[in-house]
Amino acid sequence: MSVQQLFAPIAADMNAVDAVIRQRLYSDVVLIRQVAEYIIHSGGKRLRPALVLFSAGAMGYSGTRHHELAAVVEFIHTATLLHDDVVDESELRRGNKTANAMFGNAASVLVGDFLYSRAFQMMVGVDNMRVMQILADATNIIAEGEVLQLLNCHNADVEVEDYLRVIRYKTAKLFEAASRLGAVLGGADEALENSMAAFGMHLGTAFQLIDDVLDYSADEADTGKHLGDDLAEGKPTLPLIHVMQHGTPEQAALVRGAIESGGRDDFAAVLQAIQQTDALEVTRRHAREEANRAISALSGLPPSIFKESLLQLSDFAVERNH
Repeated sequence: MSVQQLFAPIAADMNAVDAVIRQRLYSDVVLIRQVAEYIIHSGGKRLRPALVLFSAGAMGYSGTRHHELAAVVEFIHTATLLHDDVVDESELRRGNKTANAMFGNAASVLVGDFLYSRAFQMMVGVDNMRVMQILADATNIIAEGEVLQLLNCHNADVEVEDYLRVIRYKTAKLFEAASRLGAVLGGADEALENSMAAFGMHLGTAFQLIDDVLDYSADEADTGKHLGDDLAEGKPTLPLIHVMQHGTPEQAALVRGAIESGGRDDFAAVLQAIQQTDALEVTRRHAREEANRAISALSGLPPSIFKESLLQLSDFAVERNH
């Protein structure tokens, strides 16, 4: 199932979110407009804003605040991408040059700051202290996740739980916040709100696990990024950790050296070790377990087209090839 098919029930709402994004991106500073529009309109899946809309719809919400909050979530996500690409020195994202490759590191960092601050202006405008608390906490934890990942780079002694903690902080936290926001807007009780948050957290974890699989298996034309980027940056993701823990001493030493030194010189040999140890299949199984936990979290949700879409999104997160 394509993203367009998945998003069919919220197509009109997504158009409304796009209109909010265009309006709120405006700045008198031309460079801000150029960089922000470049990254926002460079082909992202918009999964996080969609989660706000699906979650609100599943709660029976009928106002328009979810459009504003979906745009806030997208701005926070986009700010993290701008900063990420500078830290990682990335040159390609979604098949396009990264903003830092196009406009330079300084512009990317500063426009990322603009998007964060604009997001906070918007959430204040919603005038709901619970909403502000959710988004402020999420933004802070995402920043902690970024620093944790930086500390883990070139560290071949990272354990699985350390790796999963980075995912929960850096990626899954915004999925969790997006799902929780829809529940809050829809007036869900505490138990249902927490269930929606758990759904988002497990979905986000599954999504990132598959991203880490695709870094060693995807068609570059599909992903719009170079294979082996994680290895080049010295990131010890689950496929690499699995090889070090379950491969031969020679395979473990190869991967350890590749993580510690970074670069792509050993990519072919590392990829062979990954394939020989079934590391990608093991990582996919972890992702499927997370998706199943996400599905279970929705058991208390009443039937609706939005609940069905959330269930389909759980399968999409694991079965996608880009």
